[in-house]
Amino acid sequence: MGFFDDLKKSVTNIFNGPADNTPKNQTKDIVFADIPTSLEALKATQYGDLKDPFAVAALWVCATCIFPTDETTAVEMMNYLKGPDSITPADVAFIKDRFRDNKEYKPRSYFVGATPDNDYMPSSPYTIKVTENPYSRDGGEGYLTLWLQSGGADSMRNITLRNKPSTGQWFVFSDSYRGLLADIRISKSQDAWA
Repeated sequence: MGFFDDLKKSVTNIFNGPADNTPKNQTKDIVFADIPTSLEALKATQYGDLKDPFAVAALWVCATCIFPTDETTAVEMMNYLKGPDSITPADVAFIKDRFRDNKEYKPRSYFVGATPDNDYMPSSPYTIKVTENPYSRDGGEGYLTLWLQSGGADSMRNITLRNKPSTGQWFVFSDSYRGLLADIRISKSQDAWA
């Protein structure tokens, strides 16, 4: 086998994961008929028991969508999704800052079909694709980093979850959600150059 054959094999392993039984890329569609707009509505969804980490990541996006219009309710939802932890005043200030300059569309951008061209307005049923890659479990036992694609960004954004073994539930870990609110392309209606 020559150099380029070995190189091709190495590159293939990097992008497809190890050749053993380590999990490969897995993407799940988390679908909502309606976006939960209260803690009770979140708990009533099929994902409300927080046993599916992919769903917890998607529920975080839903809670973040509520924040610009109802901060109190959004924080209640986020506290539920954080489990034993809670949102701090610094977290609230950070989230508010991410929505400055009419950028409330950021969390909507994670729904399938939401793009700058349609001002990040997804259509129903609302779907968020959540991905696990071969390195998602590198954070240690009980931690899982999942990836979501924004319709306004070229690369995926991550969120880390932590499992509570006594209940089997998954919770948003620390401030790992912050990357989900990084800047993306502005919506077409706000783009002076569109």
